[in-house]
Amino acid sequence: MSGAFLTALRFHAAAHPALGAEDADKLCYQAAFGPAHLVSDGAAARRAFREEFARAQEEDAPAFEPVSDGYVRCGLAAWKRLGLPGDWLLNMCLHTAAQGAAPDAAARFYRCRGEVDALAAAGALPFSTGAWRAYCAAHPAPQPVRHSGAYRLRERPAYRLVDARYAPLLPVFVRLAAQPGRPGARTLAIDGRAAAGKSTAAALLAAALGAGVVHMDDFFLPAALRTPQRLSEPGGNVHYERFAAEVLPQLASGAAFSYRRFDCAAMGYGTPRDVPAGAWRIVEGAYSHHPRFGAYRDVSAFFTVPPDAQRRRVTARNGAAAWEAFETR
Repeated sequence: MSGAFLTALRFHAAAHPALGAEDADKLCYQAAFGPAHLVSDGAAARRAFREEFARAQEEDAPAFEPVSDGYVRCGLAAWKRLGLPGDWLLNMCLHTAAQGAAPDAAARFYRCRGEVDALAAAGALPFSTGAWRAYCAAHPAPQPVRHSGAYRLRERPAYRLVDARYAPLLPVFVRLAAQPGRPGARTLAIDGRAAAGKSTAAALLAAALGAGVVHMDDFFLPAALRTPQRLSEPGGNVHYERFAAEVLPQLASGAAFSYRRFDCAAMGYGTPRDVPAGAWRIVEGAYSHHPRFGAYRDVSAFFTVPPDAQRRRVTARNGAAAWEAFETR
């Protein structure tokens, strides 16, 4: 985390000249603990957010500012300027908080303080080493603090801390928000290369939108249908007939439904997967854009990944043998 935090610290020192010792310590706390403290009173967090979002004035500013490799700050004014629903951002924050802090959060906090001390000693921050060390001596333990009065007066901070993995999804959020409203539900389909982050993105987006998710991995082709002719088709290893029968007719209604989930380990059908009622559905996985399904989706997203990163991810997730099989098939 150190490198990411150091980059974030330099960014904030340049972007926010009113940064003081208290503000740097707040950054340390956020980098280590995230917004986990909000879980203690979710109702108060929701109420405070909605009041603050209603007051926020649209502003042409970056939507996200770095904090660490795990968290970013999302500005309310920028989010509002993009026409994005406040409840999406609120859900993102609460979802991030619910994940909890890392077990070594306290150690991370003190490492971040060390980074601040080093930069202050190098004269790279808007406050002196003496001011920083005096602050730390008076506040030795990690705790959530407010921004300093000077920072609040000059910078007018209004943001929420969210999982850093939300930041690359901003273009998807913008496209989703641009869709015209209508009765029933709208569908986002996420296709892409193996290990490109489709499932992770779907889970994050589902938390923000309150959407149900359909996984293409649940439509693995049963053994009885795995003929050479079928497997020679592009996407032939997907049970597209069952997807068309059990899922496609249900997506636009907005009502809850369930579908059979194929268990690859047992090579049979497992517990049905429930898709809750809602205004959004997400279909994620390879061949979710299959031409056989027609124009069922309102928004399409295709995820890609560099070859080296793909190899690392597949190997970490499934092992070296799986990567070799994937590479040669």
